[in-house]
Amino acid sequence: MVQRRVIGGIAALGAALMFAVPGVVAASDGRSGYVYTETNAASGNAILAYAEAHDGSLTWIGTFPTGGLGTGSGLATQGEVILAGGGKWLLAVNAGSNDISAFRVRDDGRLTLTDRAGADGTDPVSLTANDGLVYVLDAGGSGNIAGFRLDNGNLHHIGGSVQTLSGSATNPAEVAFSTNGRFLVVTERATNLVDTYSVDSHGRAGGLKTTASAGPTPYGFAFDLRNHPIVSEATNSTLSSYRLTGSGATVISASVPTGGIAACWVAVSPNGLWAFDSNAHGGTISSFEVHSNGSVSLEHSIAANTGTGSAPLDLQVSSNGRFLYVNEAGAHMIGGYRVGAGGTLVAVPGAPVLPASASGIAVS
Repeated sequence: MVQRRVIGGIAALGAALMFAVPGVVAASDGRSGYVYTETNAASGNAILAYAEAHDGSLTWIGTFPTGGLGTGSGLATQGEVILAGGGKWLLAVNAGSNDISAFRVRDDGRLTLTDRAGADGTDPVSLTANDGLVYVLDAGGSGNIAGFRLDNGNLHHIGGSVQTLSGSATNPAEVAFSTNGRFLVVTERATNLVDTYSVDSHGRAGGLKTTASAGPTPYGFAFDLRNHPIVSEATNSTLSSYRLTGSGATVISASVPTGGIAACWVAVSPNGLWAFDSNAHGGTISSFEVHSNGSVSLEHSIAANTGTGSAPLDLQVSSNGRFLYVNEAGAHMIGGYRVGAGGTLVAVPGAPVLPASASGIAVS
């Protein structure tokens, strides 16, 4: 049974948190979206919200406590903060208090906390949502996934949805729904496995199928428009793509080199034509063309150079496809890049300063 917690007395957890954004151009009527990340602070987790201007620069909106606790350091996973319901809701993990928070996204990008729910496991590190369903990946212990229904901002546990991973000590990195919502995929870094679960009409995941990753250390991933997961492989800095069926995942493109070092996070453009990966140890972002059959080919090994020691981590493309935003953890900032023809990236002005513990990124 999910343990629900009463929301109250949360303002003190993070109301004083404010991070300066030097040199950032103010948002204008051309603003097209919002960018969110979480502080993951052990003393009280909070969401940092920014408004996107027409040139891609970001202005700080506010800090919104989750009511839960972070761990005090980066989570090194993908999907810690996500948007759901066409951007109407924001969900975040509280890895330090083993629960998740839900927020209503207002028209001005500000957030209102609507619910908190236990994660049905320990160390929640990744979230995914599709058509009113939410799943969380718990990395603690042997690891598991658990499902919820998101109803007007409230999280309701789905009975029978808790499912184990392939075994113990899997070190999972991400959970995500396929584009059509029929499957859930989890990457296991320690076992070099890609897990696939089928999702039934009641929202319950089951029927775990495991597939050996095409390359070692499968990490972050994203889906194209045809239900193909595109998965990074950190050890050899490669990307692979897969086809999903009820029997599991089969490889389409196997371990295509990124040209970088430590490929860990992946984002796909809204039109499904481009994939971007962040090379955490090399300080670069690579771009790939995504073909209609799900295969991928390297377009630019250095689509953007984020800088030595910048440690680019989680990244996401804005819903209008114009900008890519990256948590550059080593530089403690959100880097913004304009997406150009052929998967090119050009840095935009200004970069919000982040706390060292900041994790995840969600972009509308």
